[in-house]
Amino acid sequence: MSAATRKRVQNAARELGYSASPAASRLATGRTHAVGIVVPVLAKWFFGKVIGEAAQTLREAGFDVLLFELATLAQRERFFGGAHLHGRTDGVIIMALQPTKDELESLTSQGQAVALLGAEAQGIGSVSVDNVGAGRAAVRHLLNLGHERIAFIGIRDEEGSNLGGVPPLQRLMGYREALSEVGLPRDSKLEQLDENSVAGGAAAMSRLLVAEQVPTAAFVASDEMAFGVLKVLRKAGLDVPRDFSVLGFDNHELCDVVDLTTMDHEVAEQGQDAARILLDILNGRPPATLVFPARLVVRETTAPPRALRSTARTPDSPHSAGHSGTP
Repeated sequence: MSAATRKRVQNAARELGYSASPAASRLATGRTHAVGIVVPVLAKWFFGKVIGEAAQTLREAGFDVLLFELATLAQRERFFGGAHLHGRTDGVIIMALQPTKDELESLTSQGQAVALLGAEAQGIGSVSVDNVGAGRAAVRHLLNLGHERIAFIGIRDEEGSNLGGVPPLQRLMGYREALSEVGLPRDSKLEQLDENSVAGGAAAMSRLLVAEQVPTAAFVASDEMAFGVLKVLRKAGLDVPRDFSVLGFDNHELCDVVDLTTMDHEVAEQGQDAARILLDILNGRPPATLVFPARLVVRETTAPPRALRSTARTPDSPHSAGHSGTP
């Protein structure tokens, strides 16, 4: 319409106090202007952070957000086995869950655009982290400090359902690769898995402390678990990092408080980018794939082991060169 007609319509709308009906808009456009966000658990710092950032980006684009928690295998089967999203959302962001081919087909059959965070699938837009490289970088840092007996404290796959996603396994792979690079054999007793919580980290560390040979350092797959590790070490009378070094993962906002050395993988930016990728798909653009590197943030929980503190390394030491602190 002409500019003059547009102006008359706008003036009339103001005089009548007219406001657009979202329901009528949905009928006219075929869009719900809503997006679903699917997570394995809501009550975790990581998911709260990425959900908050993604939701803000989506709201700024005019979309409402619906949250779905798939905390058990049964909940996952019900969600993907039915038509829960048909007519309710235009698209969905799946966080830290690796969907199967059938699960993705279930979503597309419901007319859903799909973006993944913390997983990858061919032809699907995604945001992920180089977790293998991050695991290598974390362990290389400990190796460069002189540690050789390094434990891995990881996230257990509850119910065999892969509810924790693929990143924990990839971090374990990076841990093993870094040890292999310097010729250190794998010791399964040093690989302890538990639930992704402070209590889980504490339980794993408690098991390591009663081993025949106690490690001198640990790479922990999440900062929440690392907080539990620090708690157990303190109760055992061990000084961190003088007696034991701890390196976490996530760069949780409390890391500064406890001076935890950790791997930062831009949690907030991941949430924002996952939302932008989904919005682009809804606007007809091809799905993008982003892979974030992880950055080592050195604080006060890592140091050379006590045995090496007063001993200079020899030039031919296997850990004296060739291992950078980046993936």
